[in-house]
Amino acid sequence: MQAQLIALDWGTTSLRAYLLGCAGQVLKTRSLASGIMQLPNAARLVAGHWCTNGFELAFDDACGDWLDANPGIPVIACGMVGSAQGWREVAYRETPASLNALSTALQTVRSVRGVEVHIVPGVIQHSVLPNVMRGEETQVLGVLQTLPHLNDCLIGLPGSHSKWVQVQDGCLVHFDTFMTGELYAAVCAHTILGRTQQHSAQFDLAAFERGVQVALSPAGQLGPLSTLFSARTLGLTGQLSATQQPDYVSGLLIGHELAALSTVLRQHLGEQPLPTIILIGNSQLCERYQRALGACGFADVSLAEQATEQGLWHLAQAAGLLQHTHLEA
Repeated sequence: MQAQLIALDWGTTSLRAYLLGCAGQVLKTRSLASGIMQLPNAARLVAGHWCTNGFELAFDDACGDWLDANPGIPVIACGMVGSAQGWREVAYRETPASLNALSTALQTVRSVRGVEVHIVPGVIQHSVLPNVMRGEETQVLGVLQTLPHLNDCLIGLPGSHSKWVQVQDGCLVHFDTFMTGELYAAVCAHTILGRTQQHSAQFDLAAFERGVQVALSPAGQLGPLSTLFSARTLGLTGQLSATQQPDYVSGLLIGHELAALSTVLRQHLGEQPLPTIILIGNSQLCERYQRALGACGFADVSLAEQATEQGLWHLAQAAGLLQHTHLEA
């Protein structure tokens, strides 16, 4: 099958590369631990040039052989590669943001191979507390292009910095960020709560659901700064084992995140039903969110697949990068 596009999802800690064929079909994938904050640093020859630039080295590792096999193939990238710490800084686009607005704002960096890498801008929301995203906008557009019948829904992207994106008529109109994943990691690794925890490969559903319910209960109205201490006291009183405590904290923090989200939505919607929710992300983490969302009253929740790949494909298509590709994989 013909290779049409190289698509890169280049974040802080990882770099994922996709070789895409007709209509965005994934032909090959690669995942490297070469995010923008941990780039390779051993100098070497790249396409006949002595190279010390970490971005050039990681780019060559990710898709150098694909570029050799498919001369002229276009390359597009999203994520932190376009940040101030990235390969080239690309200015944010303001909300509301659409496929057309983002595809016309791509910026390029020319690699030592002579290949132009087209970088997708992030999105900024100006409000009392400004909000930004890089990479998630591409995933959201991937869902919107894959499911064109969607009109008004909420797209959730669980992770270190969870995003909740309101979309209307094909545009990203509003989003909120919760540092749930990063707070969980910090609490478990760097506070007294972690001293009594023992992590297990087995997910403890009962402990997780208990944490969610505490966050949704009257006691949860005091907020996570208060309820987090219960992970210690429930352990001290023998009500939570060491292996249950991490999943309890996970449920507690996710529960607080979704309780806040639900409160804001209900204030906005009044008596109207809660919106359809589509989740994008790691399947195990999304499963946790699905369970917690159900406890919060969200009945219509589904999981999207290949959102990043499809988003990058449609952005490249809208930008005219695919017009002259007739290449063999």
